[in-house]
Amino acid sequence: MTDISKAIALRLQLDSDKVEATLALLDDGATIPFISRYRKERTGGMNELQIHDIMTLAASLRELDKRKAYISEVIQAAGAMTDDLASRIAAADAVELEDIYLPYKPKRRTRATAARERGLEPLAKIILAGNAADVRSIAAKYTGEEVPDADAAVAGASDIIAEWVSEHSHTRDVVRSRMRRSAQLKSSLVKGKDDEARNYRSYFDYSCRLSKVPSHSYLAVRRAEREGLLKVSLLAPDDEIIAAITRFYVKDRMSRDVAAIVSDAVADSYKRLIRPSIENELYAEAKERADRDAITMFSDNVRQLLLAPPLHHKTVLAVDPGYRTGCKIVCLDPQGNLLCHGVIFPTPPQSDILGTTRTLQRLVSVHNVDAIALGNGTASRDTEKVLRSIAFPRPVEIFIVSENGASVYSASDIAREEFPDYDVTVRGAVSIGRRLIDPLAELVKIDPKSIGVGQYQHDVDQSSLHDSLDFTVTSCVNTVGVNVNTASRQLLSYVAGIGPQLAANIVAYRAANGDFSRKSDLMHVPRMGAKAFAQAAGFMRIPGGRSKLDNTGIHPESYHIVDRMACDLGVTPDELVGSEALVASLDLSRYEDETFGQATVRDIVAELLKPGHDPRTEAVSAAFDPDIKELEDVAEGMVLEGVVNNITAFGAFVDVGLHESGLIHISQLSSRRVSTPAEVVRINQIVRVRVIGVDLERRRLSLSLKDV
Repeated sequence: MTDISKAIALRLQLDSDKVEATLALLDDGATIPFISRYRKERTGGMNELQIHDIMTLAASLRELDKRKAYISEVIQAAGAMTDDLASRIAAADAVELEDIYLPYKPKRRTRATAARERGLEPLAKIILAGNAADVRSIAAKYTGEEVPDADAAVAGASDIIAEWVSEHSHTRDVVRSRMRRSAQLKSSLVKGKDDEARNYRSYFDYSCRLSKVPSHSYLAVRRAEREGLLKVSLLAPDDEIIAAITRFYVKDRMSRDVAAIVSDAVADSYKRLIRPSIENELYAEAKERADRDAITMFSDNVRQLLLAPPLHHKTVLAVDPGYRTGCKIVCLDPQGNLLCHGVIFPTPPQSDILGTTRTLQRLVSVHNVDAIALGNGTASRDTEKVLRSIAFPRPVEIFIVSENGASVYSASDIAREEFPDYDVTVRGAVSIGRRLIDPLAELVKIDPKSIGVGQYQHDVDQSSLHDSLDFTVTSCVNTVGVNVNTASRQLLSYVAGIGPQLAANIVAYRAANGDFSRKSDLMHVPRMGAKAFAQAAGFMRIPGGRSKLDNTGIHPESYHIVDRMACDLGVTPDELVGSEALVASLDLSRYEDETFGQATVRDIVAELLKPGHDPRTEAVSAAFDPDIKELEDVAEGMVLEGVVNNITAFGAFVDVGLHESGLIHISQLSSRRVSTPAEVVRINQIVRVRVIGVDLERRRLSLSLKDV
């Protein structure tokens, strides 16, 4: 058992043997989806989040070990290593380690450096020892060309003492712990910035203990500070802290004069060296907490958006609404392929209702359109009114679809590659339609930061955000599974073990050789090695292939188990797939062994019963009030239907068919106490809300889920 395995198991409260097994799989190149889904016997059934936490913590601990080794080498080279110091380094966390290293760390030139160069370090030691009765007479011995008098000598020695105090780990611990307990974040409006800072009105005179500041508040305050709108400071009981650390250095045996010199040096050390350093530490800790909370919430929102219900097996007419230039329309087949495109003008200034009606009726009839995907941007409500007034030749359901990120996609290299002969307006409409057909397949083509959910995602650590979002998207793709014969290069790249280059190779091979008929055919793809195939195969699907097993989540490594099951029943494996009666007659214990245990066999059975199962539900559409088009149409007390389109730390935003989304503050989500909005609502959930406030000046709509 490694020390890292033990540390992780203790930190995460997991079985240490399972942690070590998981680390071994990760170190061998196994992906998180593969381990979670197909190595349950080895991990004890850990989920993806637990495995991700193990991977992240292991990387952090390994970096800490590298840092410890480096610092030990530096101290050893300086001839200062002792057994006690080595033990402290071995047991230290990241913060303690840097405190230990501080006295040995290469320094830029400081006041203390200059004092040492003038030969004043022995005097500093004499003063701090506290044994001298007449410091001034002793200090006079250190005068010379660069030290004109005793006062200058004492001042230089005090600079050295101040540096020693600032580098002492006990001193830093005292200051750090007291500031953590009591430091208050304070923000105030910069004079003359009232109008520019109106969006930060809540923070014009804001104060909160730094350790308790909500993540969204900290990020908002810091953003406003960067924009020059707020002044931000950290308030702490400085006098109390100085008194506490002074007691550690001023001894009873010291004369009044020596005690005063040491006290002044400690106060100087705190104000000039320690406080700024610890303040930066605490700000960094607060930023890290705020980032972690914001990234977690953003990732959860992205997960819900990516796993939004698709509209399976439907032909879709997509409408990108507009006024002056009209509404761009496209027809897409159930796989999202472009059938035709055009423009209609149902809204002012042309208001060509008759022409719009005839065009859409013809398209619905010719292409057997099942649904209309209407973008929620400019002119959406006016266009919706016209669409709902048309008598279509067959039943057509109308869905309002978020346009967030559609313009980003339409101007991207991906869009140009897919539609080289069409302009951005056609590509944007296609994106809107495909989001309805399969949100996951379409949204993976867009930077998650551009798809309209989350909060302050541009203010958090971008590396951590990227890692979290990559994990989230990968998890979603592998949870649903991918049709290898229709998936885009972008979608395939998120399949476990694949990546961008191999995904491109799969698409190219498919284009040159036709659809894959068996999963094993993937081995013919250039650079598809056995290891990559093993990671990916379980998440690939081949509907209508040679074997029904290839349209399930059963891994090919387990096909022999299904063969045994079928043989025992005297049927073929394909006959076993989807047959509840045959599966129910199996004695599952016969198929368990040390490699493929009960968990794997149960998963195989679940897949046999639901081949090609999509865990997402079917898409449903909200019914916006047709009389509500502008914020001015809304009044307190109204009950409206809407769709949750964003979740933040302080509440949930709801699209009720207006340009402005309404906010359900966390206090208005439920009659019971709620710690996070995600306890009550989810992205794309249809809700009925009551209007409790309309602020026309700030264009804000306040909503409630209570008593609706």
